[in-house]
Amino acid sequence: MKDFLNAIAYLFEDILLVPLDTLRELELENWFAANTLNWVFMAITFVAFVYWMKQLKEFDRKGDDRKDVTAHRILGKNAEL
Repeated sequence: MKDFLNAIAYLFEDILLVPLDTLRELELENWFAANTLNWVFMAITFVAFVYWMKQLKEFDRKGDDRKDVTAHRILGKNAEL
């Protein structure tokens, strides 16, 4: 069992996390380059947020969604639980 756990530790420490170790070492030289992964995630999140807001505006403009309280069965007056 100890060999199995050591193999998992080796996999993560010496193989899978090597790119992150490289970024950690790069931080001493160039902070912006070391945080490229963060910048990419922030850009993806920003694009997704803008797309989501655009879709909400489009649905609101069409006016085809129900906004009254009884739009959902669980919120209606005669809802059966």
